[in-house]
Amino acid sequence: KVRLQESGGGSVQVGGSLRLSCSLSGFDFEDSDLAWYRQAPGKECELVASMDPDATKYVYADSVKGRFTISRDEGVKTVFLQMNDVRPGDTAVYYCAADPRYEAGRECSYSVYDLGWGQGTQVTVSS
Repeated sequence: KVRLQESGGGSVQVGGSLRLSCSLSGFDFEDSDLAWYRQAPGKECELVASMDPDATKYVYADSVKGRFTISRDEGVKTVFLQMNDVRPGDTAVYYCAADPRYEAGRECSYSVYDLGWGQGTQVTVSS
């Protein structure tokens, strides 16, 4: 069974750092796109970062470029999102996804077009 479980969320002050983790099981993630999404209250689901199976192609939202980094550790089967210089606009629930369907206006939840989706972890940035 495909399973993704996020951890590492919490409260952080403006300018601080946080690292989110997502443990992966039940599928060959070396063959899958891995991605982080987020959704803030009253806002649409947003693709934050993604990486292809070969770890050669990376995509970042303009709002996080130069501050966030997506990476994976095959040994522990985990994908990470390193968040640096966080801002109040980064406050959201963050989700990890495997082979997500990339489409504008999608929901931040599993659909039959996705391989897997996590339950989410809250990140709150305070000033």
